[in-house]
Amino acid sequence: MKEQLKKALEELRKEKQRKFDQTLDLIVNLQKFDVKKSQLNFIVTLPHKIKDKKIAGFLEVKNKDVDTITFEEFKQYTDKKKLKDLVGKYDFFIAQSSLMPKVATTFGRVLGPAGKMPSPQLGIIMDANEKIINDLKNKVNNILKIKVKEASIKVPVGKYSMKNEDLLENIQTIYDSIVKELPRDKENIKNIELKFTMTKPQKLKIK
Repeated sequence: MKEQLKKALEELRKEKQRKFDQTLDLIVNLQKFDVKKSQLNFIVTLPHKIKDKKIAGFLEVKNKDVDTITFEEFKQYTDKKKLKDLVGKYDFFIAQSSLMPKVATTFGRVLGPAGKMPSPQLGIIMDANEKIINDLKNKVNNILKIKVKEASIKVPVGKYSMKNEDLLENIQTIYDSIVKELPRDKENIKNIELKFTMTKPQKLKIK
């Protein structure tokens, strides 16, 4: 499969270069898979980060390492528009465990459906010291959340400006993680496609 991916990437690079840094997408088309029965929702840690995510923290006191929303500021977000704007502005939210019940009541109705609620696996911290915040930021920048809602999974795997080797490592990591989560492994995969934002997809058969 590695050779197929390498070749597909080389073909995509032959197309006209654009004036912006295109995103490389991996599309995994599924078969013999019931989306309603098997709801997949998992996190993949990538070997190479795609971009720095915008992160905000619900913390007891202001922190210089992350955009902070303290408990005193929660009341500003009773306004629905402000709340929606906040959720749209950031990719990821972290929270101090002491504030989690209040975060849930104030922000849960919008953060929950957007899939951005801080979670115990990644995002809820006991102490907001510099090391913990920065370690968490580094982790968050390298993760990809995958939620399967239909029989085709489309995820970003990198940028045009990244090296082919790094893109290939990200693709392989994501693909292996998806296969592991599927009820029938590779049997559930019909084919995969690779494309940059402005290119036609390169289709690959899985052997």
